[in-house]
Amino acid sequence: MHDKIVELLPEIREIRDASLRDKVIAVWQDSLTRGGWQPQELEAIPFTLLAGKIDMRFIEHVRSCAQMCLAVEAVLNRIWGQRVPIDRDTLLAGALLADVGKPLEYAKEAGQPVKGHFGDMLRHPFSGVGLCFLHEIPAEVMHIVATHSKEGDHVQRTIESIIFHHADFIDFDIAKAVGKK
Repeated sequence: MHDKIVELLPEIREIRDASLRDKVIAVWQDSLTRGGWQPQELEAIPFTLLAGKIDMRFIEHVRSCAQMCLAVEAVLNRIWGQRVPIDRDTLLAGALLADVGKPLEYAKEAGQPVKGHFGDMLRHPFSGVGLCFLHEIPAEVMHIVATHSKEGDHVQRTIESIIFHHADFIDFDIAKAVGKK
């Protein structure tokens, strides 16, 4: 499963800290196992169940957000330099793990992903943080997972969380716009 996760999320290779890279992979493995999903099924799951029928896949969303975060980090570094300190590994690991709880939130019904009972009880930011905690992901990365969605609207987000939050909503708002067509 390890190799398939890296194949699906090649941005993992860009995490410079080998220990953090291995932990990100372990969290994804745990999420898929607990959720009852195979890695290749991530390619078929819709990015969101909240935007109608759209041709945007979950794994594409995770990769899109990770790449947007790296692009924003590059621009901020080029323009602002050290005045806007960004921990690249924290940003990238957080981007790759922000939605790791979705395989627990979703269930299979007649082979199709639907919001399951677990998802009714806990949204993916909560289950994602729980999975990350079990694998000793640093608090700075868990902060991104915890605060990336509406759950983070009442706390002070770190710079890395602000970047991811906006990348995530770029994809989500585009998905809603595409879903209305």
